Amino acid sequence: MDGATNLNRYLSDAWHDAPHAFEVISPTTGEVVGAAADCGEAEARHAVDVAWRAFEHWRTVNPFERAATLRRWHGLIMADQDGLGRLMAQEMGKPVREGRGEAAYSAGFVEWYAEEAKRVYGTWFPSHAGHKRLLAMKQPVGPAYAVTPWNFPAAMITRKAAPALAAGCPMIVKPAEQAPFTALRLAELWLEAGGPPGTLQVLPASDPVPVTRVMMADPRIRKVSFTGSTEVGKLLYRQAADTVKRLSLELGGHAPYLVFDDADLERAVAEVTACKFRNAGQTCVCTNRIYVQTGIYDAFLERFSAAVAALVPGDPLDDRTDIGPLVDAAGLEKVVRHVDDAVAKGATVTTGGRATGGLHYAPTVLTGVTDDMALMVEETFGPVAPVLSFEHEEEAIARANATPYGLAAYLYTRDLTRAIRVSEALEYGIVGVNDGVPAAPYAPFGGVKQSGIGREGGPWGIEEYLEVKYVSLNLS
Repeated sequence: MDGATNLNRYLSDAWHDAPHAFEVISPTTGEVVGAAADCGEAEARHAVDVAWRAFEHWRTVNPFERAATLRRWHGLIMADQDGLGRLMAQEMGKPVREGRGEAAYSAGFVEWYAEEAKRVYGTWFPSHAGHKRLLAMKQPVGPAYAVTPWNFPAAMITRKAAPALAAGCPMIVKPAEQAPFTALRLAELWLEAGGPPGTLQVLPASDPVPVTRVMMADPRIRKVSFTGSTEVGKLLYRQAADTVKRLSLELGGHAPYLVFDDADLERAVAEVTACKFRNAGQTCVCTNRIYVQTGIYDAFLERFSAAVAALVPGDPLDDRTDIGPLVDAAGLEKVVRHVDDAVAKGATVTTGGRATGGLHYAPTVLTGVTDDMALMVEETFGPVAPVLSFEHEEEAIARANATPYGLAAYLYTRDLTRAIRVSEALEYGIVGVNDGVPAAPYAPFGGVKQSGIGREGGPWGIEEYLEVKYVSLNLS
C-alpha cells in the first residue's frame, strides 16, 4: 500500500480492484484521505466462497504453524506502529500518540492468541462403563464475519481476528466506513507474515447493509462478532436466528465512575481524566457519569476541571495533542446537543462547553447535572464529563446500575472491603477499581444487560470460535 489514493482495493482470495469506491474524509482537515473500495453483495458472496475454501485447509493446519504465522504478524504490526498510528490519525482523528499505543495494543492480541493456538486442549473423562473411553475435543466453529467500529480501527480487528485465526477459523472483516485503511494495512501485514490467502479478508463498504445481509443469510458463516450500537446489535441478533449463528456482541455503554471520599484526589483525578478523555471521549468504555461523594466533591471538581482545562486539543498528527476532532459531523452534533440540553436544564459549565472549529469540541466539565438530561441516558461519545454528587455507597450503586447498559464501570477508593463489595454489586461486565483503563489483551472484555453477549480477550476470547465435540469410543 503505497498511498491512500491507491487503496481502492479490497482483499479476498487476492487483492481486487473495486468496481466502485467511496471517499474517506479526514475529520481534521476535511480533505480526502483516499478512495476506499465500496464492496456490495457480489463481493460478499465471493468472500463467503473464499472463506469456506480457506476453512477446509486452515482448520487442518497444525496449531503450532498457525501460532508461528500469528507471531510473525505480531512482529510486523509492532514494526509498523508509527505508520499505523499516523494512518489512524489521518482517517479517524485519533491523536498519533494514542494511535501508536493502539497499534501495540492490537499487536498484543495477536501475541496472546499465537500462544493460545497451541493450548486448545481436549479432555479425556471417566465413563461408568469400563469398555468405553470418552473424549471432549474442541474444533473451529467455521468461517467468521466481523463488523468493526471506527474508534479502535486496529485493536477491534485483531481482538476478533487473532482468536479466530488461532482457532482455525477464517475471518471476513467489514471495517467501519470512516476508517477502512487501517484494516487493509493489517490485512496486508497478515499476508506478509505468511497468512494463507482467504484466511483474512477485508471488505470496506460505504453501506454495511448489503455485505452484512449476505453474511447473515449464508449458513456457511458460522460465527458473527459485532462491536457497535445496541440498536444494530439487536438487529443482528434477530437475523442470526435463521441460521443459528454464534454471536459476540459488544454494544453500547453508559459507564459510571464512583469516587469515594477516601480517594487519593490526585490519583483519582488522573484516572478519571484518562478514562473520560482518551480518543476525545469516543470509546465505548469511557465514563459517561462521574459520581463523587459529597465530602470531597468540591475539591475533586476543582482539580478535575483544572486537569481537563490543561488538555491540549489540536492536530492529531502532532505528538503534543491530547484531544483530536470528533470523527464526523453527526458526532459533533450529538455533543453540542447534549451540552446545550444540559445547560438549558440548569447545568453549569466549569470548563469547555463549546465547539472550537471544524469537528473539534473543547474538553468539557459540567456540574448541576440531573437525571432528566439527555447525556444521562444517552451515550455522548465525546469529550464531555458530567460530575454529580452522592451521599452514601448504597445510593451510588443504585444510581450506577439505573441504566439498561452494563459494559464498564469504575470506582476509586482506598478501602479494600468497599472495593470488593461495590465491584460485586455493580451490574457491569468490566469494573475498574482505581483503574480508569483496565482493558488488556489477556483479560475478558464484554458487557451484560443491553451491552452485549460473549467475551473477547484472554482464554475466553478463543472459546467463542471453538465448538466442543464429544467422542464415545467403545472398546468391546
